Amino acid sequence: MTVARSILLFAVAALFEIGGAWLVWQGWREHRGLWWIAAGVLALGAYGFVATFQPDPNFGRILAAYGGVFVAGSLAWGMVVDKFRPDRWDVIGAAICVVGVAVIMYAPRTPS
Repeated sequence: MTVARSILLFAVAALFEIGGAWLVWQGWREHRGLWWIAAGVLALGAYGFVATFQPDPNFGRILAAYGGVFVAGSLAWGMVVDKFRPDRWDVIGAAICVVGVAVIMYAPRTPS
């Protein structure tokens, strides 16, 4: 159950961070206005809180693993929201990142 909870938290964090960054991008680069930017800033702040609910107590480990989630999630967001079509190298790179997440977060460890 802990792994499932952790994966769910990574997914929620990705929605907040990637969605927040996208809102800021839309507000600034696409000239949609300050309300879009403000919504993005709030979403980015929510991402920071979601990360604190991960079961592992090590900030560095959580953030390092989340980096891989961010890579894969950003490509998925681009596909769904912006109709971006990743090439095989994007997909291979994202898969490597996801494997890295699994190793960092879920490999068996001996208690220190």
